[in-house]
Amino acid sequence: MAQPMIDIKGLRRDFVLGNEIVYVLKGINLQINKGEYVALMGPSGSGKSTLMNLLGCLDTPTSGTYVLNGKNVSHMSDNELAEIRNKEIGFVFQTFNLLPRTTALDNVALPMVYAGKSKSERQERAREVLTQVNLSDRMDHQPNQLSGGQRQRVAIARALVNRPSIILADEPTGNLDSKTSVEIMKLFGDIHKAGNTVILVTHEEDIAAYAHRVIRLRDGIIESDVMSATHL
Repeated sequence: MAQPMIDIKGLRRDFVLGNEIVYVLKGINLQINKGEYVALMGPSGSGKSTLMNLLGCLDTPTSGTYVLNGKNVSHMSDNELAEIRNKEIGFVFQTFNLLPRTTALDNVALPMVYAGKSKSERQERAREVLTQVNLSDRMDHQPNQLSGGQRQRVAIARALVNRPSIILADEPTGNLDSKTSVEIMKLFGDIHKAGNTVILVTHEEDIAAYAHRVIRLRDGIIESDVMSATHL
């Protein structure tokens, strides 16, 4: 049987606040296979953002193991984690996180700078992914010349540019109106169909409904893990 892309065992994350220890994740066991489309849900304080930070190699666990694509990333150094992030994970955030005075093309090409690619290679690949997200006519525009939906498309193109194993999206429609949200979620569906593993963090049921599997957290543990009826 193929090894899962994400294999998490007994993952705990504690934070020290003054004199007390806050136990945020209390022993998470989770496997996600290549090509899955997963939504992580849970109320505020459930631990979903902490879990997302661990999944995205933005943080390391207090204890437990996280194996990503066969590599144990649980106790890597910051530099090693940065390398894994740049290669394996494409991030999409609620607030887009684009550089304001930089064109869509250069925003998208940025992760390839860190990956050490040549300028011609960066521009060619950035054009390719901007076309993929239907922004071929907006490549030279800066973020303030784009609508919210277009900015999120630029952010998605940037997440795709290094051909990551996983697209990790944190409340990707949080700042968008409902019509634009539907368009962005359709785009995530297309990205998933093209073979990407997509993990979505959301507190909105209608957004989670796009995923094929919904994992709900409560008080630092997984409360339920369900394949959606339409995708069984």
